[in-house]
Amino acid sequence: MSLLIGYARTSTVEQEAGFEAQLRDLNALGCKRVFEEKVSSVGRREQLDAAIDYLRDGDTLVVTKLDRLARSVRDLVAIIDRVEAKGAALSILDMKMDTATSNGRLMLNVLGSVAQFEREIMLERQKEGIAKAKGDGKYKGRKPTARAKADEVHALVAEGIGPVEIAKRLGIGRTSIHRILTKAVAE
Repeated sequence: MSLLIGYARTSTVEQEAGFEAQLRDLNALGCKRVFEEKVSSVGRREQLDAAIDYLRDGDTLVVTKLDRLARSVRDLVAIIDRVEAKGAALSILDMKMDTATSNGRLMLNVLGSVAQFEREIMLERQKEGIAKAKGDGKYKGRKPTARAKADEVHALVAEGIGPVEIAKRLGIGRTSIHRILTKAVAE
């Protein structure tokens, strides 16, 4: 007996409404099991791995949207390969697309390429915007918090306190402490 297995993902807690919509759609379709996670697409997606591992011959992995599943065409192809190696298919609801057919596989690859192209264009525009803002003096980046605490670091070192404890007390990383101390020695 083949099953519909759902996968729902959101990147952030702020996307709760979209996440609930995914769960609603997957359950309404009749997915026997839904794997869900709140993790960035660039992070390790343990529940996606679990969903693929759960698949059996004839099952279908169902997602509501392509961007909830893959971060690039290469990633999409790798996921499809893993799903098909299990004898299963992939279905994307909003595209009405299913890899059980050759047309579905072709369209999925074409649309995956377009989605990756759009993402790359967006990232390029973002970089251009940041460069322009830097040129206009409007983009400063985050404040260097550790360097502002250099005097405190030196005072605590003078008291004989170690880098781990200093990091805890000042709320900065150990690497920053070593950088401050190394800079002081070099000067």
